[in-house]
Amino acid sequence: MPGHADGPARPGARERRRRATPFRRPGRAARRDLSQLLCAVAGLGLGLLAPLATAGPQVDAGRVVGVLFTLGFGVISLVSIIYSVLFLVVQFSASAFTPRLGLFRHEPVVWRTFAFTIGLFVFCITSGLAIGSRKSVSVLVPCAAVLLTLVALGLMRTLQMRAFDSIQLGPSLTAITARAHRLHDVLYVRPYVAAGAAGAAAEPPPPEAGADAGAEVRWAGPPAVLQRVDVSALLGTAREHDLSVALRVAPGATLTEGTVIARVTGGDVRAEALVRALSTGVERTFDQDPELPFRLLADIALRALSPAVNDPATAVEALDRLEHLLVRLAGRDLAVGRFHDSAGRLRVSVPVPDWDRYVRTAVDDVLFAATGSPMALRRTRDLLRVLAERAPDGRRAVVLDRLRWVERTGGEAYPLVWTDGAGAGPGGPSGAGTRGTPG
Repeated sequence: MPGHADGPARPGARERRRRATPFRRPGRAARRDLSQLLCAVAGLGLGLLAPLATAGPQVDAGRVVGVLFTLGFGVISLVSIIYSVLFLVVQFSASAFTPRLGLFRHEPVVWRTFAFTIGLFVFCITSGLAIGSRKSVSVLVPCAAVLLTLVALGLMRTLQMRAFDSIQLGPSLTAITARAHRLHDVLYVRPYVAAGAAGAAAEPPPPEAGADAGAEVRWAGPPAVLQRVDVSALLGTAREHDLSVALRVAPGATLTEGTVIARVTGGDVRAEALVRALSTGVERTFDQDPELPFRLLADIALRALSPAVNDPATAVEALDRLEHLLVRLAGRDLAVGRFHDSAGRLRVSVPVPDWDRYVRTAVDDVLFAATGSPMALRRTRDLLRVLAERAPDGRRAVVLDRLRWVERTGGEAYPLVWTDGAGAGPGGPSGAGTRGTPG
């Protein structure tokens, strides 16, 4: 990961790898709005030029105008109906899984379909008006309109299939896991090396170290969720003013008035310059929030274990994905929040979740909710047993603490369906690979 304390010694390598970091400001919203504008402009331009075409056979212009208007208004009407249905689909997904699950709303096919249909509508109406009082027009004009309409129908069908997938448990869990893979694979590229191991570099101090040093920068706006940090902009500001910036908040944190968002040492800079590097919104996003997938999967499991739903099988499926993500992170270096300039000087630090934080987010709430369901409690025990096997020694204590609690609680509450937990003491569980079969 770029900027790691024991990262590459060559400044050039560090600069090349920094460009791959996800800690920068993506322009998704700008691209979405720009695509709609570009499609509308393209439809207007093609609509004005199409009637000027003279190639191919000529057809009656009056009939072509009727076809163009019918296609244009028909597509817009169909899109209105589909998007009304999609509103109900999103509402169902939020109530069935978790209101924080906004995967479908951010699917590119949603706004691309909308942009394309806007362009098609503008093309059909503009072409019809541009034909005017002509007696004939090239057959290419209605053929192009029909072809574009077929493409729009294809996009609408894809949109409907994605909507159906978004209300199914399996595809939703898979989508969350896939987003987590993409983010974690970019963030955590270095293997975990225990402190004191041969060849291991000294563990860098956490970003919280020296919390009282430097000038405070506080949030002065309305309540908002920190979504993205433009580290490239922060590095540029830090180099320009010869200072170091230690962020006190990470993507996913809620900012309220007066919250300390950063401490600046070694120089002076206006707070506005630092705030401009932060992107905020009303909800958490996957862009730079590696803890969000764990939060969503845990929320789905908690909702399934609630007395109102009482669906432990759904909780078990969510725990399957949580185990998978935790196992993938168990062997990776998670200390990736330190960024250096080309001279190797620490310029920016961002607080990032450590191993204990991931385990607590993924397991703790579900663990207590699962005490009312032997199925979910056994699956939680299996998850902890696998982690106790696969996690490095330095990361095993937090797992074993929870495993001992689960073994004791399950044995007392469900003695008839609980396997023998002997050996699950400080040294580790016995039969760690055994899936909980009735005893």
